[in-house]
Amino acid sequence: MTAVIEIAGLRKTFRGLLDGRKIALDGFDMVVHAGQVHGFLGPNGSGKTTTLRALLGLVRADGGSMTILGTPSRRFADVAHRVGAIVESPTFFKNFSGRHTLRLLARAGGVPLENVEEALAMVGLVHRAEDPVGGYSLGMKQRLAVASALLKRPELLILDEPANGLDPAGLHEMRRLLRAVATDGVTVLISSHLLSEVEQICDSVTIISRGRRVAHGPVTEVLAGHDRGEYFIRAGALDLARTRLEAEGFNVRPVDGGLIASGVTDPAHISETLGREGIWLAELTPLGPDLETVYLDLTATRPRPGRLSEVDRVDEHASVPEPIEIEAAP
Repeated sequence: MTAVIEIAGLRKTFRGLLDGRKIALDGFDMVVHAGQVHGFLGPNGSGKTTTLRALLGLVRADGGSMTILGTPSRRFADVAHRVGAIVESPTFFKNFSGRHTLRLLARAGGVPLENVEEALAMVGLVHRAEDPVGGYSLGMKQRLAVASALLKRPELLILDEPANGLDPAGLHEMRRLLRAVATDGVTVLISSHLLSEVEQICDSVTIISRGRRVAHGPVTEVLAGHDRGEYFIRAGALDLARTRLEAEGFNVRPVDGGLIASGVTDPAHISETLGREGIWLAELTPLGPDLETVYLDLTATRPRPGRLSEVDRVDEHASVPEPIEIEAAP
């Protein structure tokens, strides 16, 4: 598959006035393939927003390489017309209507005005397009932001927390919108904390922790890589069932209403073991990991690399001095 975004060995250090060097990115890698919806996950301060800002030329990296649509990121201006992006929460004039806001952005970007109506329809804001933005809910402002990113009919759409503030109906509409955009051939990169949404909508993911990639690949493969072979068992005579399964070498623990067996490679072995004892199964359900479980395993307990133990990681959303701008390596 063609790579739309390629990042290799990305490094970025911020310098504070009082507390010295802070490392945001430490050799980070990421690849996003054409036509995918790719989830970019990580805790606050892990390097997500710094990565996106570096990719879009908003800050300069200290080292590493980045290409976007086959073009080095230092020449982002050459492909800017092919990329729609929202990084952090955009600010709109409160007294302007949603339609007027998008028309101003379209004129400034040399975009046909008919694209405004198309973008409003795509995000479901036509009925509120003439209302002042100051009266919009947080979710509506997020939709307007996504509409602004769609004005150029981009080949690549980069969205930082696009579902922020959306209610369940809004989440459903955003999910539908992003899948429709991807079906039309647009590559979508989304940064999000809503892991259940990412699991439903994304084809692939990259997980970042402390400035380094800790997992990547198709969602199904990332989940399969953390499958512990767990099954929920509901049967009669649970105490006897547990004793017999443990005698067969299964790791079993009780839960409300049943048992959970871990490390199971062949679930038929469970039914055979219990069947020999006349214990009949009422339920045998695989408990595969979800993305939230994998994410917490990878990001909550990851140790700080020893060679960086003398510096702290930067919190991207904290108030910090302006970064020292250093040319990225060619």
